[in-house]
Amino acid sequence: MAENTTEVLVGGVVLAAAIGFAVFGAQMAGLGGGGADQYPLTASFRSLEGVSVGTDVRLAGVKVGTVTDVSLNPDTYRADTIVTLRSTTQVPDDSAIIISSEGLLGGNFVEIVPGGSPFYFGSGDEIVDTQGAVSLVSLLLKFVSGGEPK
Repeated sequence: MAENTTEVLVGGVVLAAAIGFAVFGAQMAGLGGGGADQYPLTASFRSLEGVSVGTDVRLAGVKVGTVTDVSLNPDTYRADTIVTLRSTTQVPDDSAIIISSEGLLGGNFVEIVPGGSPFYFGSGDEIVDTQGAVSLVSLLLKFVSGGEPK
């Protein structure tokens, strides 16, 4: 009888730990049901290299949202992107959005560079001032060749 009790207790602890990890993972991935405390902004990039759905959106190095949708615009051949920000993050409507790198070996993330406007983006607004990803290979070729790659 004591053996069965021990097995049930250990099974309960394992199940509780698994549920805890699942909840933590969902929160980190932004899968929580917090739709009311977030708002979307759109942006169109020339190059979205290294960025996909779930990539961090940062302001001053602090995560303020995530990339929630990426699609190719068949008319402009640009990457149309939707980023979802926390509603507590007010972004001036003259801000820029760029693809930044964490370093030579790090991944890319989306960075918001705030402007100075007293007015803020609303839900669904478009950030027009964008800068796409810079290819490291292209920069190295430019450096090695001493000019523009041919």
